Order: sequence, then structure tokens, then C-alpha cells
Amino acid sequence: MRIVSIVGNRPQFVKAAPLSRALRTRVDEVLVHSGQHYDPELADLIFDELDIPAPDHALGVGPGSPLAQLAVMCERLEPLLVAEAPDMVLVYGDTTTTLAGALAAAKLDIPLGHVEAGLRSFDRSMPEEQNRVVTDHLSALLLCPTDTAVANLAREGLTRGVHQVGDVMLDASRMFAPVAGARPGPAALGLDPGGYLLVTIHRAAATDTPEALRAMVDVLTAIEEPAVFPVHPRTRHKLEAGGLWDEVAAHPTLRLSPPVGYLDFTALLIGARAVVTDSGGVQKEAYFQGVPCVTLRDGTEWVETVEGGFNTLTGMDPGRVRAALADLSMPAERPPYYGDGRAAERIAEAVVAHGA
Repeated sequence: MRIVSIVGNRPQFVKAAPLSRALRTRVDEVLVHSGQHYDPELADLIFDELDIPAPDHALGVGPGSPLAQLAVMCERLEPLLVAEAPDMVLVYGDTTTTLAGALAAAKLDIPLGHVEAGLRSFDRSMPEEQNRVVTDHLSALLLCPTDTAVANLAREGLTRGVHQVGDVMLDASRMFAPVAGARPGPAALGLDPGGYLLVTIHRAAATDTPEALRAMVDVLTAIEEPAVFPVHPRTRHKLEAGGLWDEVAAHPTLRLSPPVGYLDFTALLIGARAVVTDSGGVQKEAYFQGVPCVTLRDGTEWVETVEGGFNTLTGMDPGRVRAALADLSMPAERPPYYGDGRAAERIAEAVVAHGA
């Protein structure tokens, strides 16, 4: 059985680490890197440090608007998929890469498997929500991380090919956290464990208009305690183009850095008092490590973290962010919302069974 797995950004690279290992004991996996994250600091570094197999094909899409990237990806995926003739295409999450893989597979009548199926923020203005809904409705195999995701699909009439497998990000977290914990982390920056915040901001909603950029800067400059901010290349470019980079760089409590690899990021997360983020994946990573999370969005697909009291939604509002940071709490018990760390094995088994 031949599977083409398509990845394109940091969270997908991390998910591929445990899943490729599980798949390759059972099937012939062909790994495709779209190039959606084209900066070597975001891609090559993570492939190397997580020992992910080198991609068999690199589409080399590079920078561009989501629509421009989507068009190039689909154009380059068509001949590749025709030549590889896989029994299934496997896509992850909710990115432009995910949508491109889903559309290409559907148009070529190749069965599609979706890892992280069924997630919903119920905000159709989010590109990620658009991508995941379309991908789910094109998929033959829907691999859900939570019971909530299964229920979301059922409400949309999707019950065939649905499997609750757990979250493959938990597999990766358990696999790599011991290695990350041995890294210098905050000590390399002269910070004490529990004495700083970890900040990440990268989504289009926070960067693609002057108003959104201004709101982001207002949030960043409202932070009154030490905070480490590994700056996504796209975020830095937008801040520089908007004439706001110097204001952020001059803020006394912010420590700006280039992007860091998964292991160094995890080391910083483990030592943080809290994480402040607009990322979906980082919300879960904070939960896995028992670190309180403040999410700079008004909704989230990871509703369990909010309902359980582990994650606070503030939007891009400085006052709400300050209030959330002043009132952090973390329940003593962390329920197994995302499975038992064996999602990759279950996904591989479901893929093989579907092709049998």
C-alpha cells in the first residue's frame, strides 16, 4: 500500500515525526513538503532535530498569498500524484497545504485521509476553518483527535470513515519532551523557570491589516513582565512593513528572538509561567505541559482546554490579556482529552484497514 503524506508547516512537521514512523512499519509512505513554510529556520531545522525522514518531493512553493500558494500547490501536486499513484493521500490539520492536498486528491479520485478531522471553531471567517471544513467533506477517512470532533462531524452528516484516534501531537510531546527538558531553555536567556511568559503570534488575522497590526502591538507592549517572543518571519515582515517593528523591539520586557526549533521551543514552554498565543497547536502544547494559556482569539477549536479552565480566550485586547495574566490558574487534574499518546499507531492501523 502506498501513501502520499503532504506537510507544509511546523505543526505538520511535528505530527509527521511519530506518524511517519508508525506508517513506515506498515506501508510505503511518500513524504511531500509543500514549502508553505519556506524559511529553513521553520522547516529544515525541525526535520533535522526530530529525525523526520527527508521529504521525497519538495514543491518549493515559497511566499505568496494563500490563494497564490494554493494555485501553485495544486498545479505541482497533480503530476506528482499521477506519477506516484498512491492508494491514499494523507493531509494534516487546516493549512493551505491541507486544502491543496485535499483538492488535488479529490480531483484525481484518490481516497483522502484527514488527520485532525472534525475540529471546529465555528468561525467561517477564519481561513483555517474554511480549510478544515472543505477537507473533512472530501475525506474518506476522518481521523479525529477528540470526542468533540466526532460529534462535530456527526452534526454535519459525516459518520462514515470516522475514527476517534487521539491526538498525534500528544504522541510527539511525549516522545520529545524528555529531550527538550534537558536543553538550557530559559537558563540560556538568563531567565528563571516560572519567571517569564512565552509569546507567539503569527496568524493572518493578527497581521494582515494595519488595524490588526496595531492591536497586536498594543497587546505586546501591554505586557509588564519578562516575555520571550520568538518572532515568526511573516510576523516580523508585517511589523517592519507597517513601521511598527522598532516599537515592539524597544519594549523593555520583551525579549525578541528568531524562530526556534521544536525542542528549544518546548524547553521554553516547560519553563514559562504562561504562554500567550494565537496558535492552535501551542494551546494544546501548553495543556500537555501543564502551562496556563492565554489565547489571543475570541474562539478556539480546542474547546476542551477552555471548558476545563486551562486556557483563557481574550481576543487581541490588552486589558483582557492583562486581567487573564493577573488571574492565572491551573486545575490540578488534566483529563485525557487527547488520548493516551498512541494516536500514530491507531492512525496507521486505520489507514491500512481502509485500504484492505
